[in-house]
Amino acid sequence: MLYYSLNNQSAKVSFRDATILGQAPDKGLYFPGTIPVLPGKMISNIRSYSREAIAYEVIRPYVEDSIDDKSLKEIIAETVNFDFPLVEVRDNIYSLELFHGPTLAFKDVGAKFMSGCLGHFVKNSDRKVTVLVATSGDTGGAVANGFYGVESVDVVILYPAGKVSKIQELQLTTLGQNISTLEVHGSFDDCQIMVKEAFADTSLNGQLFLTSANSINVARWLPQQFYYFYAYQQWEEQKSPPVFSVPSGNFGNICAGLLAYHSGLPAAHFIAACNANDVVTRYLQSGNYEPRDSSPTLSNAMDVGNPSNFVRILEMFNNQFHSLKNLLSSYSISDEATSETIREVWHSCGYLLDPHGSVGYLCLEKYLNEHNWQKGIFLETAHPVKFYDVVEPVIGKKVPLPASVKSLLDKKKQSVPMEPSYDELKSYLLSR
Repeated sequence: MLYYSLNNQSAKVSFRDATILGQAPDKGLYFPGTIPVLPGKMISNIRSYSREAIAYEVIRPYVEDSIDDKSLKEIIAETVNFDFPLVEVRDNIYSLELFHGPTLAFKDVGAKFMSGCLGHFVKNSDRKVTVLVATSGDTGGAVANGFYGVESVDVVILYPAGKVSKIQELQLTTLGQNISTLEVHGSFDDCQIMVKEAFADTSLNGQLFLTSANSINVARWLPQQFYYFYAYQQWEEQKSPPVFSVPSGNFGNICAGLLAYHSGLPAAHFIAACNANDVVTRYLQSGNYEPRDSSPTLSNAMDVGNPSNFVRILEMFNNQFHSLKNLLSSYSISDEATSETIREVWHSCGYLLDPHGSVGYLCLEKYLNEHNWQKGIFLETAHPVKFYDVVEPVIGKKVPLPASVKSLLDKKKQSVPMEPSYDELKSYLLSR
């Protein structure tokens, strides 16, 4: 499997090189040369497969020339060693809970898989790799946890000051060792722009060995397909595939779901569940793609005004608007509706949503109201405790603290304040 840049001005590379580079030299995102199709027999017998076996069959075609089978199976075993339960909320709505990993967020899978791959590639290397990542919330914590203590890898995380939850910030800033965090006085888009400038800076890349752990990196993006196959494995009505509603910010997660669909995942439809940052919602209504500055919301991990991965979705559909619109819908949900949905679902169903899951739930409900013969799954991407300051006032009670969160509360925050200036970032990276 070779990967090509979506800007089509760089040479094709292996999975290994795409992982290490993060972004192509021409500033494009890497995309697989072919989309493998899984055997129909595997899909029809998916309940007989273990989590590890499903992940292996899904990812092996993408990495087979870069990682030997034994090492790949070891990486997978470390990546999916927790549960992904499908929970009924209403008769026609189910929650795929993706918060049972070490940092209580769906990004644990991609971060852990990438750290395993990168650790494999740089093992016994005499040169350190610097992983540079921007986060709007959960990515940073997952990456910090996934790469903590990995030999020959340093991690530098940029996050927007005051725009992540308290729990998210503690997960980002309390590890130390090979993990450093920069508290940027700006938005997530500012952080992402700074990171992109770093990768485009040839003089900096001549002095440092940089790679990205955002979902632009194929090793972060591709394993997110696993969730969707795990959901289908637990889906009782396998002759009537589900609708998937995916909370969407940088669009890596729903992009992985659509890739899984092209590989053979049975799915009736996909919904890009958006908050006020509605560039894709507006695109699907008008056909015009118009990025805007991001706006802060209760579902902060989705506060992205120019989602990087949407170009991959367009590539999957050969930039054919009508083909994409046949499979993908989108709604934009306000903060008021997000809070009201958390309250209503808690009181009527006893199920507690986080703000991102609330957006996913409400978008699915809207779609099913128009297609009442179908059933669907929304992705509950983070544990509600990560957003206790939003959730607790809405439901009027405390959210119980998992042990992994309790252990953070007495730890001291370690971060470096920074203006949204690429020159400041470059100076910091070169001075380390």
